[in-house]
Amino acid sequence: ELVRERAGEAARALAGIEAPLLALARQLEDVLDEDAEHLGPSERARIEGALRGLDRRARMTLPAWRSILKAIDEDAEDDPDFVDWFEATFLYGRVVDAACRRHWVDPTEPLRAAVLSPAHGVLVTSATLVDPALEDPFALAEMRTGAARLPQPPKVLRLVSPFDYEKNARAFVVTDVNKEDARQVSAAMRELFLAANGGALGLFTAIRRLKAVHERIAAPLADKGLPLYAQHVDPLEAGALVDIFRAEEDACLLGTDAIRDGVDVPGRSLRLLVFDRVPWPRPDILHKARRTKFGGKGYDDSIARARISQAFGRLIRRADDRGVFVMLDAAAPTRLFSSLPEGVTIERLTLVEVIEATAAFLSEARD
Repeated sequence: ELVRERAGEAARALAGIEAPLLALARQLEDVLDEDAEHLGPSERARIEGALRGLDRRARMTLPAWRSILKAIDEDAEDDPDFVDWFEATFLYGRVVDAACRRHWVDPTEPLRAAVLSPAHGVLVTSATLVDPALEDPFALAEMRTGAARLPQPPKVLRLVSPFDYEKNARAFVVTDVNKEDARQVSAAMRELFLAANGGALGLFTAIRRLKAVHERIAAPLADKGLPLYAQHVDPLEAGALVDIFRAEEDACLLGTDAIRDGVDVPGRSLRLLVFDRVPWPRPDILHKARRTKFGGKGYDDSIARARISQAFGRLIRRADDRGVFVMLDAAAPTRLFSSLPEGVTIERLTLVEVIEATAAFLSEARD
């Protein structure tokens, strides 16, 4: 009851701010119109800049905030276009902040309204736009980019990769490692990193598991002369860690999705990539709403496939690159690897077999 009362007070306060901002925006529009012949370029630019700021706040930000506050009212109808929730931020076991969140279930609607529809043309490119598992490989891309909302169908083009993946890449799923056992995962990563003699990237779906593995393998790798860096452990930003990793040919790096999405390391500095488990989307409130709207389990699969494909693409950045992809999740469904490039075959082997195959394949590259 107290939350609803405060929400009502906040909504009224925002309405009191919104009206004067709109009035000021109209006055500035009148100035641009009526005094056009007297305004110099710099004065016009300043007024137009102020008008854009007012327009963004008075016509976009404040109405959105009032809509959120209105949704708190128990008598208000749920808006199917949005998902709302309360969120608490904890620090050392104590709540330090609380927020009311609102997101579009389908963010391509505001994208269409603000970017796509007003534009004369839009070019969208990505190595992971298509999903080969679908009957129409571009269907998911059209949905994600907002192209499906446009009156005319988009023109699509799919280019064949110039790289020889069959010759230069290997992909394995390890069948005898328990992904829930930090000791087994740590031992597997350690031995794989040693087999590759560094140049390895370990990707995790949880910070806690990353830290547990780092604690167990940092010293053994250091004893073999292989430096280990880790996101959320080393006091450096992800970009700085990637720069160091790129510069040191035999270094190893542990990271989460930010590292997976931001790595561009051609050459031998990245020759082995290891996933601790399938990168399924987190089942939070926002994802559950989108999952319901966009196809349930198939939506989860499409996200995991895109993440795996994107990570694999980090291995081969130029024609002479060679790389090994390893998944430590024995339960990884084969259907998730359908997005890997043509010529890549997934092999399901024991850890010992994968270690031997990794060492042999990468030693060929050195020879």
